[in-house]
Amino acid sequence: MPHHHATTPSPAEVSTTWNGPARILAAAVLWGTTGTAASFAPAGTPAAATGCAGLALGGLLLFATARGKRLRCTGFERRLLVLGACAVAAYPVTFYPAVARTGVAVATVLALGAAPVFAGLLAWLTGHGRPTARWSVATGLAVIGCAVLVSNPAASGEHAAVDPLGAVLALCGGLTYAVYSLVGGTLITRGHASDRVLGAMFGLAAVLVLPVLLSTGGTGLTTARGAAVALHLAVFTTFFAYRLFGYGLRHTTVATATTLTLAEPAVAAVLGVCVLGERLSLIAWCGMAVLAAALAVLTRTARA
Repeated sequence: MPHHHATTPSPAEVSTTWNGPARILAAAVLWGTTGTAASFAPAGTPAAATGCAGLALGGLLLFATARGKRLRCTGFERRLLVLGACAVAAYPVTFYPAVARTGVAVATVLALGAAPVFAGLLAWLTGHGRPTARWSVATGLAVIGCAVLVSNPAASGEHAAVDPLGAVLALCGGLTYAVYSLVGGTLITRGHASDRVLGAMFGLAAVLVLPVLLSTGGTGLTTARGAAVALHLAVFTTFFAYRLFGYGLRHTTVATATTLTLAEPAVAAVLGVCVLGERLSLIAWCGMAVLAAALAVLTRTARA
């Protein structure tokens, strides 16, 4: 019989792998269900209201379940936390309307394809380190894959052309995601527990989006179907996903993490095809293959 000790990774190696890239990828898979789930909201429900409802509930869950005492921040860290919360609150206001205007696959690919570029540039500009050559190559390939997918997304259907305003909103969503990822990563590397950082940031964001939720009049969310959509967004795509993401940031740089989350567009595109009946062209599938190859390279690099 083979000797297991010769091939089985040590508990420390398994722990490092799971704590880093694997948790980021698991969060990305959960995020990939966001657009598809939101599309099941009752007709007439504003897209921003759907997103804000999920964030409000999920943010309060993250805040309520953060262990230990509240964050003890310096003045600079407190300002960072407010900036991160504002970025979190801006995400559903930009991303969900983008999904409504230009489709699940395209909006998700644009937002998440832009996020690692924004994250890398922001990290560089704020003195968090110059992007490595391997990260640049992997991110470049991933963005090319996203661009190919966006340039010819649909074989047929209403979203065969990319809506310009929807594309701009999706890019804004990518920028907000990069900002709050960088803020969260910075606070975590300064010694704060990830669940406390995300609990405080998302809890404050939940309060910030309440006026948007009330003013958009999302009455459809009070129905059984609307409530189910809001609960899915709150529990799976906010609470569980960001818990995984926060833990993963302990062992992964923000630049690498945001590139790993490009798995989300692939999940969203596949769900759009399988569940919503969106059709991707052969060229779009090729773009997704390039994206998958880039993620494989980056995951291997992160694990190494």
